[in-house]
Amino acid sequence: MNNENLDMIGFQIISNVGTARSLVMEALAAAKDGDFVSAEEKLEESNQYFVEGHKVHAQLIQKEAAGEKVEFSLLFMHAEDQLMSAETITLLVKEMIEMYKRSGI
Repeated sequence: MNNENLDMIGFQIISNVGTARSLVMEALAAAKDGDFVSAEEKLEESNQYFVEGHKVHAQLIQKEAAGEKVEFSLLFMHAEDQLMSAETITLLVKEMIEMYKRSGI
């Protein structure tokens, strides 16, 4: 796989998971305001973007597992970092939303 293709994959991951992370933060803001319906909708929409970013990443892993050489770059490392941080933030925000629900805001 050449660097140009890897860069494009990196940008696809960054774009999708960046949108997912933004939507998760919007969900948290909605929950903070007591709008749990909107919060759930934002979480669902966020998940769609996260899944798309994860699919692109998984395809790359499958190529490497099949023996295709994958070169690493700073851009791709950043994309993986964004993927992992979006997943972590999502898990934390879901817990925070549950806490808001229980507190009766």
